[in-house]
Formats: sequence, C-alpha cells, structure tokens
Amino acid sequence: MSGITPAATGEAPEQALARAQTAAQARRFGEAAGICNDVLAAAPDNPTALALLGTISAHTGDPERGIPMLERAIGLRAGVASWYANLSGLYRMTCRTQDAWRVGQEAIRLDPQNADHLVSLSLVCTDLDDRKQAIACLLRAVGLRPDHADGHLALAQNLLATGQFDPGWIEYEWRNQTEAGKGTLPKMTSAAWNGMHIRNGRLLLVGDQGYGDTIQFARYIPLIADRCQELILGCSAEMSPLLAKIPGVKHYYHRWTDVPGHAAHCRLSSLPGLLHTTLETIPAKVPYLFAEQERIATWRKRLDAMPSHHRSRIGLAWTGRSTHPNDRRRSISLGRLAPIATANRACFVSLQKLIPIADQHVFAQFPCLTDLSADLTDFGETAALIANLDLVITVDTAIAHLAGAMGRPVWILLPKASDWRWLLDRSDSPWYPTARLFRQSTPGEWNPVIAEVASALSQELAQQSMHVAAS
Repeated sequence: MSGITPAATGEAPEQALARAQTAAQARRFGEAAGICNDVLAAAPDNPTALALLGTISAHTGDPERGIPMLERAIGLRAGVASWYANLSGLYRMTCRTQDAWRVGQEAIRLDPQNADHLVSLSLVCTDLDDRKQAIACLLRAVGLRPDHADGHLALAQNLLATGQFDPGWIEYEWRNQTEAGKGTLPKMTSAAWNGMHIRNGRLLLVGDQGYGDTIQFARYIPLIADRCQELILGCSAEMSPLLAKIPGVKHYYHRWTDVPGHAAHCRLSSLPGLLHTTLETIPAKVPYLFAEQERIATWRKRLDAMPSHHRSRIGLAWTGRSTHPNDRRRSISLGRLAPIATANRACFVSLQKLIPIADQHVFAQFPCLTDLSADLTDFGETAALIANLDLVITVDTAIAHLAGAMGRPVWILLPKASDWRWLLDRSDSPWYPTARLFRQSTPGEWNPVIAEVASALSQELAQQSMHVAAS
C-alpha cells in the first residue's frame, strides 16, 4: 500500500492512477499496486484501477490473480484495446490459448494500427501452430513500426524455427535492440566484427546471452580462430572451466575491467549469421566441450560409492532460471516427474544447481534421487558429473545444451511453443546429434510428455537389462 490514500490528500482518482501508471512503467510495481489498491478501497468498481492492477499481477508472476481483474474491468468498461491485449497476454501465460486468441483479435479490431498488439497476437498464433498468420502479424507490425525490435525478434524466431535461416539471422540481430538486449554489453570502443580477417589484432568474442545460448554458439569459436591474430573470450566465471580450453581461445576473461585492448568485438550469438549458417551447415560435430579428467575421476569415485551404483545413472533437471522470460512454460515441478524418477533399474541424480524451495520437501518421495547441488559450483563440475552419467533428462535449460555439446545422450522435454532452436515437429536436433526431443502437443500439458518419457525410459532400461543378461 502507498500509505496515503487519494481521498486523504484530495487527489482525484485519475491523478492517482496516472501516478500508478508512471510507477508501473518504471517497474516500481509495489508502488503502483499500492496506489491502485488505495483507489479501489474507495471505489471498488474503478475499471482503470482494476485493469492496471491486473496487468501488474502479470509482471509480478501472478497472472491467475490478474485475469479476473482485467475481465471485470472490461465488463465495466468495454472498448479499451490495451485491456484486451493485456488480458490476451495473461491468458497466454496461463495456457488459455483460445481465450488469448479471442481477446487478442478484439484488441486488433479496436486498434488495428497498434504494432504492440500485433506482436502479442503473433505469439498466440505461434502457440496455435499458425506460423503463417504469426508471420503476417509480424510483417504488419514492423511495417507500422520499422524499429519495433520485439517484432523483428519474434519474426526471427519464426523464421529460424521454420528453417529459413538466411532471413532469420538478419532479423535475429534485432535482439540487441530490445529492452532485454540493450544492457548485455557495456559501451564498446572497438569495431563490431563483420567476419573479416584481422591479421594484426585481437578479436574479442563475448558470451552475451544465457548459459544455454553461450554453450550452443561456442561451437563456432574454433572456426574463426584463424581469422585474427589473437582470439580472446569474455564470459562468466562459471563457464571458464569449459570455454577457456576451446581450441583457438588465447585468453579468457570474466571481468570487463580485465579485457585488454582489441581491434574488434563480436557477440557469440551473432556468429551463426556471420558465417551464413544453414540447416545443412550447422557445425554439429560433438563433443566440442570437455570436462577435466581429474574432475571426472573424482565424480566417478563418488558415484561408485553410492547405493545401487550398478544401475543406470540418469541425471535430472526440471527447472531453469526463474527470471527467464519463458520459465513459466519450460519448467516443471519435481513432483510431476514421479513417473520418470521412480523408474526401476535406475539411479537418479539431480543436476539442479539450486533446488527450488517448493521442491525440497518432495525429495523424500524419490528414494533413488540424490541431491548433489552443493557441489555443482560451476559448469566444470556439472560437466564432469554428466560425463559419468548414462543419460540426462532435462527441460529446455542450459543442462540440455551442456549434455548435447558433450555428446552425451540427452532427452529434452519441450513446451509448446518451443524455442526456435529446436525447430518444428521433429524428435532430433541438427544442433545436438545425441539429443532426443519430447514435445508438448498442447500448451501447458506436461502429463502426456512425461508419460512418453517414462515409457521410453522403461523400454531403454529393459533393453539394457536384456543386453547385460545376454552378455
């Protein structure tokens, strides 16, 4: 609460809500929500306060609470296009896809020239497998606003997902102009690298996106090392044990203040486009990342000392970084994995660096699942552990990329719609030859996916038992 009600100060509700809107735009959501609640305390049916509070609920991770507020606001005052668009977004977040489509269309009908609403509707089209309509919405959006970075990025994701890599990489560069992308690099004074040969200077490569993206695009580093006199890599400290030893990397830095002068710089995520990658030319030779042999030996000794060490060893990762924009869709609670994690003839280890609080009490229900999070201090330790496993089962997070880059068998559970890199309607990946993909057919419906994985795992374990018995 703001502590001072509009009535107490003589402030009109419209003035108070204008302040709330300003606070919300500045991401001061607590302040904005407090003002809205003060207004509603005096006027419970104020539609503007309800609509804004509903939208704030989505930003603070509670779309279920925001939906009835926006529905009520629209019921009290129909015809405000932005309210329909915001409600469509909340429906989509909660996997009410048909409702999202219905109200999203209404937002466009009320305000057909609004590029933001068109981009939002394109996301719903993607969930409905209507890529043609999604692209049509996005072309219209960037036609209305040529500098709409989110529209260009969404267009890139659709193009890449459908295998149209040449135009997709062009549009993908717009990710750096989005609000999320603008702050990934400090102000650079070196030239942006364009793929040219730099015979007498350093080239700085920067891991500019999440861990998974960095792992995926690290495969390009050896391919460009001969285009400069010296290649240096800037990335997080957690990645150092893996990336610092990639062929071609002269020096590795994890602090900007330590980076020496260099002639040009390039984001790792720009390399596929600069090298004109197509589906047919994806560098898919694995492994290209390796764990340290000493760490592998340490983990092997530890795993061998565990009960049931003779069983198949399977790593599980069920949730990613909570701040990821798609985390609500890609992550799963540990309890939902019971059909997988209770499989006979297997020993499971958690590959989670952090165990979510909500899942900690569930661990007792999985007697064959071991929590090793305290010792997964960096990606070098995680890689060494994975090197000792027979299989990794994971949601779409960095663990999937790491196992794939190491050439280890990995089964990846994908939400609908999945990220562009997993393409469409296939169970394999040209990026990771050892990966097997298990896809949702309906947004939010994990049970069929988990049942499919559990069935496949039972078959896999049974075949292994037969093989052992025969030998």
